[in-house]
Amino acid sequence: MKRTLFAALAAASLAVPAIAQQRPDTILVLDASGSMWGQIDGVNKITIARDVVADFVADFPADENLGLVAYGHRERGQCSDIETIVSPARGTGEDIAKIVTELNPRGMTPMTDAVIAAAQALRHTEQAATVILISDGIETCNPDPCAAARALNEAGVDFTAHVIGFDVRGEAEALLQMQCIAAETGGRFFTADNANELRDALEQVAAPVAAPFTFTAHQSAEPIGPEPVFFYPGDPVNNPLVEGDVFWRISDNEHSFEVEGHGNPFTTELPFGDYVVTVTADVWDQPVQEENTFAPDSINMHVMFPPPPPALAELTLRAVMDSENGPLIDTPITWEFSRDGDSFEFDGNPGVQEVRDGEWSVTGYHTALEISQTQTFDLAAGENKAATFVFETPLPKVILTAPESVPAVSQIPVSWDGIEAHPHHSVEIYNPATGKAFDSSLTRDKFQTTLSAPVTAGTYDLRYIAARKVIGTKAIEVTPINVVLHAPDSAPVASRLTVSWEGIGPAPYHQIVLVDASGKRVTDAHTRDSFETTLQLPETHGAYELHYVAKREVISRKALEITDLALEIIAPETAPAASYLEVSWSGPPKAQNDLVRIRHPGQGGALHEARTQNGDQVTLRMPATPGTYELTYEQKLGVPIITKLIEVTPVDIRLIAPPEVSVEAEFEVSWTGIPPANYDLVWLGAPEGGSRLSEAYTRQKDVVRLKAPKTPGTYELRYYQGNLSNVIARLPLTVIPEN
Repeated sequence: MKRTLFAALAAASLAVPAIAQQRPDTILVLDASGSMWGQIDGVNKITIARDVVADFVADFPADENLGLVAYGHRERGQCSDIETIVSPARGTGEDIAKIVTELNPRGMTPMTDAVIAAAQALRHTEQAATVILISDGIETCNPDPCAAARALNEAGVDFTAHVIGFDVRGEAEALLQMQCIAAETGGRFFTADNANELRDALEQVAAPVAAPFTFTAHQSAEPIGPEPVFFYPGDPVNNPLVEGDVFWRISDNEHSFEVEGHGNPFTTELPFGDYVVTVTADVWDQPVQEENTFAPDSINMHVMFPPPPPALAELTLRAVMDSENGPLIDTPITWEFSRDGDSFEFDGNPGVQEVRDGEWSVTGYHTALEISQTQTFDLAAGENKAATFVFETPLPKVILTAPESVPAVSQIPVSWDGIEAHPHHSVEIYNPATGKAFDSSLTRDKFQTTLSAPVTAGTYDLRYIAARKVIGTKAIEVTPINVVLHAPDSAPVASRLTVSWEGIGPAPYHQIVLVDASGKRVTDAHTRDSFETTLQLPETHGAYELHYVAKREVISRKALEITDLALEIIAPETAPAASYLEVSWSGPPKAQNDLVRIRHPGQGGALHEARTQNGDQVTLRMPATPGTYELTYEQKLGVPIITKLIEVTPVDIRLIAPPEVSVEAEFEVSWTGIPPANYDLVWLGAPEGGSRLSEAYTRQKDVVRLKAPKTPGTYELRYYQGNLSNVIARLPLTVIPEN
């Protein structure tokens, strides 16, 4: 039989304690039939019953109603011998104990009718009644106790009969009758074979079978884990109650008993036993359950819900093309949100998503272009944020054409197609191992270029780059090379050394470098697409090394010993002033631009000089002023490698001209004591600081013509050697008026 209590009204939690105070009336039905004179261990059963019942009623709560019905105690053979001796009332225990002591068994066993009589006697109270039947034998008056008890229950008599079979073991029919009466009225059945067992059975029957229990739902302020937690505190709970509606369902494991109700806290009376408690609250998205045993010593149940989640953040995402203000992409966009190893996806553009606060990694996938990009957002609770993902229109795929392999340091012809000509794109040879480009070239609106292969052999990538993105690649293998330098093992200081090489193709910007023993660069020359060059060797002898250098890396070496050399200038010890002197030398090889000079000893500059012009002799003009001078041979301007002193001797140089001439007249001037010269100058002017009035270069002649000035007066003729600062002869001249 399933009994359900519906406590839907809010007042139910207040009404239940009042019901609990109105305990049902209890009537003790005692078998006083003749069979109770039977003995157990030498003691009459009625005597045992008197003692046990006396103890029971003595301890019965004084504030509860207790009555007494007996049967078979007055007449023999009468089924109607049933008497309500004490009506249910408070404080009847002492009277009942006295009456039971005076009962003398003698009659029949109208067990069923006695129970019915007791229940009907209590019916006027309209309250549930409890009947405790103590009997030692089979029903002797009513042929069907089960049917009688069932009919009484169907008639609406609300009572429960607990039956104690006293000394009935081995009497199967009696046991069945007693069990049936208890079962049909919702009571319990016990057997007792002695005084102690009878006492225990009465205590169990009289013990409370139900109690009010309170169920409370709280909201935690601190994290407690992902799920609500049931607990049974001994002390008051300070956490606040959850907000909103709370619905409770309490049922036994077989769902034969069930209580439902709204409220927080929620109080209801439950029979003791095992129950499943189900809580449904507005603050949680699904019911939660707990199984527990409810007994007299049980503590009220509480459930702690985790703190409410923070407000969600809202992120609005847009995917556009090429710029922040670009058009919204109308092909599918997929957004992936990732956090702490978990992720989810959704489609849409714009895409709007509510998420928990914290740091999220969001990836936008442009499905049509098969490209993606990722941004990270740190979102606060309740924050609304918008973000734009800018996807660039993809550049075209470029196809590069080049040899499959090339020797190291060689020139690589590269061409391409699949893209329009562009001035500022670039092509490079890239080393994947180092992540760096070795050489690069701008496209310059063309479709081909030349790159230099790396020095180190290996696998490289040719790459076409546009807008800092690689849009075309081609692998290329660089094979090793063996460059051999050809030059003498030794050469004299200050000489010119011819160096050649093989094992590498023409290159315009490689270098042949001469380094000294410390590795310092001394001199160099570019290869200039040739296989031979010339180096000017230094004036210091010692061990040197020739290097073939490509892209700042040395790819070939050759040792060179620079030796001392006997150098000599060949010229007379003396020479006349202003004369021309043949000067030769020994030691330095023939050179185009070496210099032979005459100067004041130990001083820079030159009074006269001549280039060697790949010859072995030059002609120098001696100074006009007598004295000691120095001849020098120089490979670098101002740094002589050979010197020789020479004495310039005086000579008698004279100008020859008429002592006087007429104004504006032409006249001849000649000279003696100096050989013909090309750029000497004959000059006419005022004697002291005057301006030049007439002049003529000698031009390898020994006479020139000058024109007299317009103004009569005294003037001066001068002979200059080479320039206007070196006068080597003077002669007065008088200009007279025209006759």
